[in-house]
Amino acid sequence: MVTLLALGSSLVWGTSDFFAGLASRRRPAVAVVGWTQGLALLVVTAVVLLRWDTVTFTGWPLWSVAAGLAGMTGLVCFYSALSSGTMGVVAPIAALGVVVPVVLGVASGDTPSAWAWAGMAVAVAGVTLASGPELSGAVSPRPVLLAAVAAVGFGLALFCLDRGARESTLLTLWGMRITSVAILLVVALAARSTGGVTSRELPGLLLIGCGDLGANLLFGLASSRGQVSIASVLGSLYPVVTTLLARVVIGERLRRVQQVGVVLAVGGAVLIAA
Repeated sequence: MVTLLALGSSLVWGTSDFFAGLASRRRPAVAVVGWTQGLALLVVTAVVLLRWDTVTFTGWPLWSVAAGLAGMTGLVCFYSALSSGTMGVVAPIAALGVVVPVVLGVASGDTPSAWAWAGMAVAVAGVTLASGPELSGAVSPRPVLLAAVAAVGFGLALFCLDRGARESTLLTLWGMRITSVAILLVVALAARSTGGVTSRELPGLLLIGCGDLGANLLFGLASSRGQVSIASVLGSLYPVVTTLLARVVIGERLRRVQQVGVVLAVGGAVLIAA
């Protein structure tokens, strides 16, 4: 069950990230994050209100705030990278944020096998190859740098989400959205702009927000029932979905060295899970 939940999160994450990347090519990344997080907050708030008699405020609030801050930073950087870089390269780099919860999980008691450490080495080699053409000067290194920052943000968010989910997955997700939306609302007020988003775009942004929310829910359920290090790795396989959709829907092609790098990065994640 833990494996299915974690793999389910990677499937939903990969799909929502692909469409978020497309949306970020039309609107500023911070606007896409703000609207998707805000709409998702409305959904999760409705669920919390329906279960208000079970709500407690112990164990999860601080973890949810930390997860919200880290996750928001990761999403803004990730969507910005997707909007200007090759999705099949950006997504695997961001997915290497899995190393963060693996290390923190081990430090707090998880016991991954030797395969996990071998997988990390393979994944690092893979991301180096996948990023090679981006860093060669032919293409701006900005998407790669943004994806690297996103990786750290995602990794910290996953670990904090896991810790909060041990008390309540639903309430941790609620706190995450409240945190990110509050900060992004301040940014919108300061900029005096909502990113130019029109009412016709709201249904799509709602689906993206619910996709990210659903993926977080699946991951929280998986990690709270098993080792956060293993659940994180399985959840990090979403680049396979993002890359496949980019190839099929928009005809995105990778150079040979990038293809090898993407395979190694994903293969490294599989080794960690093994």
